Amino acid sequence: MAKKDKKLIIVESPAKCHTISRYLGDNYIVKASLGHICDLATSGKGGLGIDVENGFTPKYIVSKDKKGVLADLLATKKQVNEVILATDPDREGEAIAYHLARLLYLNIEKTKRLRFHEITRVSITDAINHPSNIDMNLVASQETRRIIDRIIGFKLSSLLSKKIDSRSAGRVQSATLKLICDHEKEIRNFKPEPYYTLKGELKTSDGKKISVSILDRSKNSEELPNLERANYIENTLRNSPIFVSKIKKSVRTKESKEPFRTSTLQQEAFNHFGYTPERTQDIAHKLYEGINLGNDERVGLITYMRTDFTQLSETFINRATNFIKENYGENYLGHPKVREGLLAQEAHEAIRPTSNHRTPDSVKQYLSKEEFNLYKLIYQRAQASLMAPRKDEILTITFTAADINFTASTSRIIFPGYSIIYSEPDDNSAEANPTLTSLKEGDALYLINVVKEEKMTMPPARYSEAKIVNLMEELGIGRPSTYASTISTLKAKSKYVISKGGILTPTEQGELTSDVLDSYFHNVVSAKYTARMEENLDKISKDASLEQQTISEFYYPFVKQVEDAYKKIYPKKPKETGELCPVCGAPLIERTTPKGSFIGCSNFPQCTYIKKEPLVYTGENCPQCGKPLVERKDKKGRIFVACSGYPKCKFIKKEEPVIKETKNVKKEYDSSEYVKPCPECKDGFLVKKKSKYGYFLGCTNYPKCKHQEAILKRKSFKKKSA
Repeated sequence: MAKKDKKLIIVESPAKCHTISRYLGDNYIVKASLGHICDLATSGKGGLGIDVENGFTPKYIVSKDKKGVLADLLATKKQVNEVILATDPDREGEAIAYHLARLLYLNIEKTKRLRFHEITRVSITDAINHPSNIDMNLVASQETRRIIDRIIGFKLSSLLSKKIDSRSAGRVQSATLKLICDHEKEIRNFKPEPYYTLKGELKTSDGKKISVSILDRSKNSEELPNLERANYIENTLRNSPIFVSKIKKSVRTKESKEPFRTSTLQQEAFNHFGYTPERTQDIAHKLYEGINLGNDERVGLITYMRTDFTQLSETFINRATNFIKENYGENYLGHPKVREGLLAQEAHEAIRPTSNHRTPDSVKQYLSKEEFNLYKLIYQRAQASLMAPRKDEILTITFTAADINFTASTSRIIFPGYSIIYSEPDDNSAEANPTLTSLKEGDALYLINVVKEEKMTMPPARYSEAKIVNLMEELGIGRPSTYASTISTLKAKSKYVISKGGILTPTEQGELTSDVLDSYFHNVVSAKYTARMEENLDKISKDASLEQQTISEFYYPFVKQVEDAYKKIYPKKPKETGELCPVCGAPLIERTTPKGSFIGCSNFPQCTYIKKEPLVYTGENCPQCGKPLVERKDKKGRIFVACSGYPKCKFIKKEEPVIKETKNVKKEYDSSEYVKPCPECKDGFLVKKKSKYGYFLGCTNYPKCKHQEAILKRKSFKKKSA
């Protein structure tokens, strides 16, 4: 096809290329930038990549791993007569589009910019027919954010590294760390207090039994503050007649929740399935970019997953309305729920399915279990948001004994509404208890059993990853695109927090880092400051002329703070090992570097002694040079066997298949499992075993005899292992 008939569309992710190509046909070539194609340089004053003296002008360089991508795009440009930019529809995507236009020598003002929030034929076609241009206000907003984050990150990370051996700091990262550490202090300082509860069993005149939690009406709580009050209530109930003093029926109406935005999706995915925010985003990204649904049909199942809006398009609302009418009836129709994000910067839709007729069950066979779980959650939540409220009838019985009043209640669903397709934890109401529903005012009952229990108040629970996302959104810390990555940085890169089952606990180093930053840079790491910065970025996204002023107002006071902190913060005192240096006699201390920890002399740099662990010889010799083999450790602390002649000889012994016996106890094999006598030790038998490499025959005398044989492919074994 002639060059004049070809057009190049550039997206961010390779996964989109195939899907979009199928929609557009042979006239279009679709290629991916693989995210940001360039970043700030690390040259200039302080390695910031910013010319501070000349209006904070940024210097951009093409990332090393993207030079090949750029070269390919430049070559492809020569084959087409037009380049169209279709990066993600957010602030980062706008910046990527701008830098692509700059590096491909495109006219910034005239280059077409496509924005679509779902990868479907209709959406892509509509974007092609209604292109826009690069929004330079949004580009300025992203650039301001990147410059300020670079200044904070470089300046604070350098300071912390030199003073307290911490790895990193950042505007969003450090504010989030402070939330976790402050909460940990609340937990640590919590003082438990005793309280009491009473559970009673009542009997009606016709012998029916009712179990009740005895609510102290004076406190409106099941928690009785002291033993005296608990004893008084118990004695009163035992020694006084109990009557039904009041019966009240009411209807509770509960509206459905709005469709998902980034934060609520991450929270619900954690609550329902235990997925971390990072895992949820990965799964959602796959659903957005496109799933192969058979017959070579690849389609995006959900809309863009980074959003803090909950609006739904009129097109989807109309389709969903018809779907609800047809499948459930007109009385199940509700009204759209709208909640705009506090700092919403881009007019995205809520996260919703791209099609009503692609029900979760209809696409289940094409999805992994995780993808199906998340798609079903998104699909049902979006549909439910447009449905009528749920209605429950609540029956509340008030019992009176002398001056003590307590209640029992139950409920039944009188109209399921949205809950017919989407249930929440507090929707699980049981049908009315027949015994309660049969009571009448004035009925007499008597107490047949009461259980008094002493309990202790519990400290607040540690934050889950999902709860932190919720707090970040509420306080305006970060953006939908940074929630998951911020938590990931705190866990993996910085090692400031530990996550077990999605529950976050700060490390000792994390708390030290947070305390130092809070003491010397409270205004920078506070949630209020971070939220205020996001508000400023919002303003720049509407008026780019505010960029330089915003950076200037931040930079000079911040640099002064850093200079003062260098004078005031004393280096963290190294931990002594209790040993003395064999070279100079100074104490040995533990040191930490980016490559790991070691024990060295405290008199460094005058004395450069480093304690080396004694070599553990294996008794074998190197097959390459003949020197003894020794045990060594890699960066992760894993032991391997290598030549003692390193670095001249780099031989490493390959691991043999590991045979795992249950709980390190030698397994007793039944004679029916014996395949044949062991040809090596003579008194053992070969039996079928399993390692990470698959099944094999091994000796029952392992580890004394390590004889192994491959299993011949015989039907008997295949059948047995099936």
